[in-house]
Amino acid sequence: MNSKILKKILHKLKIALAGPFWFAKDFFVYRKLMTKTGSRTKLALFPQLFDKDPASHTFDKHYVYMDRWALKQIINTRPAEHVDVGSSIRFLSMASSVTKVKFVDIRPVKLDFDNFECIEGSILSMPFADNSVESLSCLHVAEHIGLGRYGDPLDPLGTKKACAELVRIFKPGGSLYFALPVGCEAVYFNAHRVHDPETIIEYFKGLKLVEFSAVSDQGRYLETAQLGDYRNSVYACGMFKFTK
Repeated sequence: MNSKILKKILHKLKIALAGPFWFAKDFFVYRKLMTKTGSRTKLALFPQLFDKDPASHTFDKHYVYMDRWALKQIINTRPAEHVDVGSSIRFLSMASSVTKVKFVDIRPVKLDFDNFECIEGSILSMPFADNSVESLSCLHVAEHIGLGRYGDPLDPLGTKKACAELVRIFKPGGSLYFALPVGCEAVYFNAHRVHDPETIIEYFKGLKLVEFSAVSDQGRYLETAQLGDYRNSVYACGMFKFTK
């Protein structure tokens, strides 16, 4: 993974060095065209140096498939209220169009969505009673806990403790949607951890696995996947649906 990151950095650097030259050329040509057409619109600078690169037309397949997976689950179950911990704003914006959403994060956000409430709090100590949350999600979050990336305290057991807190507030008979990187266990300090899928089952001991879906290292999405098929991955995405 480190070599992959280095290649991306070098590629971005190459584009950044070449960008000012083609940008300046395009700017002066465009200004002449404006003069020729008699346009008096204000012409301001707002350089976008990377978008000409074909490789810039990419998306994070983990988040695209994961958000769709979780949203479909919520649409199918139609809970009266859904609690999410730290997931993407894109997912929350869509989920709030289906049901009332309470969002817990150490970095609170203010959004003007209907059916949306942001609660400042930590995944290690959430403001909910035991066995009280019927519909719960935590998507691509727990792998960061304890690495200090988002201002949380350093703790090698951060992911495990986060899972224990989710179990504590999760209501029997409800649905818990959980996702994070899976594969050969590793810590990429201070970005994220990768966990063996079976480790996640152990962290949620006492819960029943209802469904497991995944995105492979190659970016392929598979619904109803097998845990063992992703134990040797480098950076796959595991999506777990649990009940209690």
